[in-house]
Amino acid sequence: MNVFNTALGLVAGLLASTVYASDTPAMSKGEYLTRAADCVACHVVPGGKPYAGGLEFKLPFGSLYSPNITPDKETGIGNWTDDEFVDALQKGVGKDGKHYYPAFPYTSYTLMSREDILAIKGYLFSLEPVKQMPPENKISFPFNQRWGMMFWNAIFAGNERFVPDSKQSAEWNRGAYLVQGPGHCGECHTPRNIFQAMSSGNSLAGAELGNWMAYNISSDAKYGIGAWPEDAIVSYLSKGYAAGFGGAGGPMGDAVEHSLRYLDPADLKAIAVYLKSTPARSEGIPRPTMAVNDAALQKGLGQKLFNDTCVACHQIDGSGRQSSAGGLAGLKTVNDPKGRNVMATLLEGHTPTAARVDQRMPDFARSYSDAELAAVSTFVLRRFGQSDGEVKAEDVAKNRASALH
Repeated sequence: MNVFNTALGLVAGLLASTVYASDTPAMSKGEYLTRAADCVACHVVPGGKPYAGGLEFKLPFGSLYSPNITPDKETGIGNWTDDEFVDALQKGVGKDGKHYYPAFPYTSYTLMSREDILAIKGYLFSLEPVKQMPPENKISFPFNQRWGMMFWNAIFAGNERFVPDSKQSAEWNRGAYLVQGPGHCGECHTPRNIFQAMSSGNSLAGAELGNWMAYNISSDAKYGIGAWPEDAIVSYLSKGYAAGFGGAGGPMGDAVEHSLRYLDPADLKAIAVYLKSTPARSEGIPRPTMAVNDAALQKGLGQKLFNDTCVACHQIDGSGRQSSAGGLAGLKTVNDPKGRNVMATLLEGHTPTAARVDQRMPDFARSYSDAELAAVSTFVLRRFGQSDGEVKAEDVAKNRASALH
């Protein structure tokens, strides 16, 4: 599949058929695209002002802090021209020729048209300016030499706009544009090489994100989402869960909270159509069957903690009591032998403000010890998964330390 083909004749037809939530009075095109690009997720700190920046990104060579993208003229982008804003998203080069690091997903935003990018700029400039200077980046030498990004870009970053595939439908092309461009799904779900560039041969095959695992979302039926019905994918993207298939937590939960739930149903379906057509990547965490392992019901600390604390919402068979969002059986989360997302969820919780109360989960970082959280994690993995996974107290301690910094 090559989206950069010569089928230019489809461009006008695709754009003409595009339906934005902006067509309703509640949301402009610029706001809709800003939501689709999930800009706020990276440009806000917990409890801070939206788009004012300051969020820390921990990388192998140091820490980056997101910039202020409100229209403040001293600390934000209030003095930026249209060309400077477009160059930032399409080329990774901002005001005064400043090169960005690929933690900013310009390698995906480059596919966006100038028109769409300027619609985002228009929305951002309509917001109230916030005077807030982010902390200085803490990048070790030689990675702190931004001019070196010129060579990185020449090798790993394209500077081309999305071109529809003439062999595919307008719906498929719309999904491809959203996934590859503003949605930048591959930035989290594609593993990176030693140069921190996305591995094109393993697109959407899954990758680690700090304490979390962004799962394989290719069309593979066992390791990806090829076996998910389209309506299950739409439910997951719009509500944060699809009963018996998956529940969004951590960075993905944030994406649903701040971005995906705002998208039109037609756009969500287009995303599902496209994802189910992507090259199958047979790697990562396989989805378990819905079978529950009764042999795991042995007396022990893990079972005791699950019965005391977890059963009220998840039930002993993992079916979910108040809401199907509490279902555990059939989820990749419980089939990871390392239990990464199980641990991360227990330590950080899942409390999206837009979700109903029966879809939220508190954190247990302060309630239980490392040994206790390891025990209940192991119980969950062996009760509802088929990987015979095990979490040790030192694993929890390592993740706890990372979550607190």
